[in-house]
Amino acid sequence: MSDHVFRFAPSPNGYLHLGHAFSALLNADAAAATGGRLLLRIEDIDLTRARAEFEVAIFADLAWLGMTWEEPVLRQSDRFEAYRGALAELDRLGLTYPAFLSRGEIRAAIAAFEAEGQNWPRDPDGAPLYPGTERDWPETRRRDEMASGRPYALRLDMARVLAGLAGLTWRESDPFGVEPDTAIKANLAGWGDVILARKDTPASYHLAVTVDDAFQGVTDIVRGLDLKPATGVHRLLQDLLGLPEPVYFHHRLIVDEDGRKLSKSEGSAGLKNLRKSGVMPAEIRLLLGFKRAAIAG
Repeated sequence: MSDHVFRFAPSPNGYLHLGHAFSALLNADAAAATGGRLLLRIEDIDLTRARAEFEVAIFADLAWLGMTWEEPVLRQSDRFEAYRGALAELDRLGLTYPAFLSRGEIRAAIAAFEAEGQNWPRDPDGAPLYPGTERDWPETRRRDEMASGRPYALRLDMARVLAGLAGLTWRESDPFGVEPDTAIKANLAGWGDVILARKDTPASYHLAVTVDDAFQGVTDIVRGLDLKPATGVHRLLQDLLGLPEPVYFHHRLIVDEDGRKLSKSEGSAGLKNLRKSGVMPAEIRLLLGFKRAAIAG
């Protein structure tokens, strides 16, 4: 067995669809092609949306597709202490601050700015950058506001991070050896002060997946193109926390008839409904463009 470790990491907040199947099968094929390992991780950090029936359906759908994975399965809901440790380290480095503005206050600040005829900057996902009004507050004011019970999110002080950083890249590497390896420069400034944790979730997606990939020894991350811009944030967190750097491969997205990315639903693209309708796993592979009906090996 090689040193390659892949993972498929769905969230149990809906049923899997063809897009998930494509990513899951690519990871399984890549692990088989490289003689590596395949892990399954349940990303249930958002306990308000995670539901047991969705997790059960994930296991059923993946098994139906013919996939196997190593046990035990890691769940993010068991990893809160690890996320708190990562946040404490970033705080020790002086790179975080509590952000108190509500969504309404952020919208008001943006509206006032754009009323002057200027466009508010947005991150690669299209979300407006945070104004950062609390970034330069003295420590005593920060602690007092936090102690008052006022809701807040912990954000990364990107300006301070970039002041001590020459630049970061990540390696795009096709696990099947078809595409040449390339080095991608991370666009960090474009993300602004990303959220690291909220009151109702102990870590953001960015922080949790970075910490968990390192903990599980993941070497090869195969995921959709929609997450390619976020890789810069993940590389940054790896660098700041002293975590190993995996290689990445961002695959094409499976879209609907209107060219839009599939969303979790029980519609025609949902694996649960396809399975009930009598569609066979081999047909799913061929439908998704795999050359063979069986998992590569």
